[in-house]
Amino acid sequence: QVQVVESGGGLVQAGGSLRLSCTASGLKFDDYTMGWVRQAPGKEREGVSCITWSGMITYYADSVKGRFTISRDNAKNTLYLQMNNLKPEDTAMYYCAANKYARRWPPAVDEYNYWGQGTQVTVSS
Repeated sequence: QVQVVESGGGLVQAGGSLRLSCTASGLKFDDYTMGWVRQAPGKEREGVSCITWSGMITYYADSVKGRFTISRDNAKNTLYLQMNNLKPEDTAMYYCAANKYARRWPPAVDEYNYWGQGTQVTVSS
């Protein structure tokens, strides 16, 4: 049984930082592209960042480029998202997701095979 569990969300002031973590079990972690997807109230899901199995290739949405850094530790089956200079518009539920056979890069949001329950990030102005 695959389990994906996020942690690290919270309430932070604009300009602050948070580090999200995601641990996956029940799958061969280094077979999967891993990504972070967020959804704000009333908005569609947005692919924020993703990273290939090796960590060699990364993708960032324009809205977070230069502020967020994705990384992974395959030995620990763990994915990270370092978020700096947070803005109120970053407020959303952040989901960790795993993809094995994407048809394109970055994977479309609906191509992810496994999802966590999400961790809430709230940025106050």
